[in-house]
Amino acid sequence: MAYKRILLKLSGEALMGNQQYGIDPKRIANYAQEIKKLVSKKIEVAIVIGGGNIFRGLAAASNGMDRVQGDYMGMLATVINGLALQSALEEADVETRLLTSIEMKQIAEPFIKRRAVRHLEKGRVVIFGGGTGNPYFTTDTAAVLRAIEIGADVILKGTRVDGIYTSDPEKNKTATKFDNITFKDVLKKGLKIMDMTAFTLSEENSLPIIVFDMNKDGNLLKVISGEKIGTLVNG
Repeated sequence: MAYKRILLKLSGEALMGNQQYGIDPKRIANYAQEIKKLVSKKIEVAIVIGGGNIFRGLAAASNGMDRVQGDYMGMLATVINGLALQSALEEADVETRLLTSIEMKQIAEPFIKRRAVRHLEKGRVVIFGGGTGNPYFTTDTAAVLRAIEIGADVILKGTRVDGIYTSDPEKNKTATKFDNITFKDVLKKGLKIMDMTAFTLSEENSLPIIVFDMNKDGNLLKVISGEKIGTLVNG
């Protein structure tokens, strides 16, 4: 396997499936099966999920809500998604722990780096909820931060597109895909992969990012196996 410990970043929207909002049980069950394949190969898996399928603090702020309050509501949405994924994984017989940056001891463990690493070493899938625990930071930034803290080999950004393109392939049919691209070229070309804080943090810590289509069965395992799936950002 090309990677031993990975951080999988999923957007909240990915959990909607074909719905307009909320969580699609079939989609989340499918994700659980894909993740189970990694666990069976002794890959250590940590996950960060967004909350955009339930609530977006930034969008709420643009409509007059206090930004800080909105962001905290968004953090709670990520915990709801984390609980849903934990349930789906346990239904698939995958041992899982949910750790949150905001303490809510009745439903999850508080995030402690050593505890998270120990869970991973024991073969448990670790889901990080609550973002960074601070307003004004996205779950992309939380994903990079947690990946660095636990010593992940790579960040896998699961999307509905099979990589990074010169422009949005869903809007521009002539857009071309990059198989590999450097951090500097991403910035130079103005490509939108993660928010700037997350992307810069990843670059500064030499943490590679692979953007790939999470919705295609088997893709996650292929990425871990080193196959040329999606787009690799490094160097």
